[in-house]
Amino acid sequence: MSAAVTKALKRVVKTVLSIEQSEGQGARVRRSIGTYNLRNLDPFLMLDEFKVGGRAGFPDHPHRGFETVTYMLDGTFEHEDFEGHRGKIGPGDLQWMTAGKGIVHAEMPLGSTVATGLQLWVNLPSSAKMMPPRYQELPKEQVPDAKSDDGKVTVKVIAGSSYGVEAKVHTVTPIYYLDISMQPNATFDQEIPAGYTAFAYTLAGNAAFGSQPSEPHCTLVFSKEGDHIQATTAEGSARFVIIAGEPIGERIVQHGPFVMNTELEIRQAIMDYQLGRNGFEKAPVWESEIGKRAW
Repeated sequence: MSAAVTKALKRVVKTVLSIEQSEGQGARVRRSIGTYNLRNLDPFLMLDEFKVGGRAGFPDHPHRGFETVTYMLDGTFEHEDFEGHRGKIGPGDLQWMTAGKGIVHAEMPLGSTVATGLQLWVNLPSSAKMMPPRYQELPKEQVPDAKSDDGKVTVKVIAGSSYGVEAKVHTVTPIYYLDISMQPNATFDQEIPAGYTAFAYTLAGNAAFGSQPSEPHCTLVFSKEGDHIQATTAEGSARFVIIAGEPIGERIVQHGPFVMNTELEIRQAIMDYQLGRNGFEKAPVWESEIGKRAW
């Protein structure tokens, strides 16, 4: 007879409340990772819960060396880049953009509705930092749902897997990105490999992670030890995301929208952008149409 498998729960080792601040041109964000209290959580560089409307937004700006993951909660976001790619994403839609060696793009709200969502920055290993840019765009219908056996927990599987359901995006680094909605008196259980960086970001309600209660707009960082995350609700419902990934373990040197491994590579990225070379050939002469809507 085989021995019973014992789950080792990851424990909460740090909790940080995200305070709303200004970003871009007129946008408001609650920054999780990327603040003084949570500088980097390898392989994650930044997480913003953003709110933009009207003429606010993120006009033309470059990226190199990492990925941006935009997941819409409400409203509609339009994007445009210097390779001619243009589109829009609405509630529940996902855009996974690998900047690689270089991209210049703009992100602006569409119409009069305030757009809200999450944007995650994921580092790339040195071997992939200069890969060609690529997009993976999934409408909400292609972001699969998973459910607990009792039906009290619903998971949008953005990356990785949950309750036997696999995500449709392909990631450079192994990653879990799960949007969890819990009914009252429910239990959520998720396997996350030991050694992975893992955290929760709370959107609504008051789920408890082990013995640690939470409130909206909090980041709860889990221990590397353990191989499961468990959350429970009492009388109220809750919504949060679980994000986890295998650490890259390389040096991070960041200068604004450029993330490389050395100071020399950062200087090279700045020069490439300014001189229009090595992936930024169109940067000096390109201007987005949607960026003109900004103040």
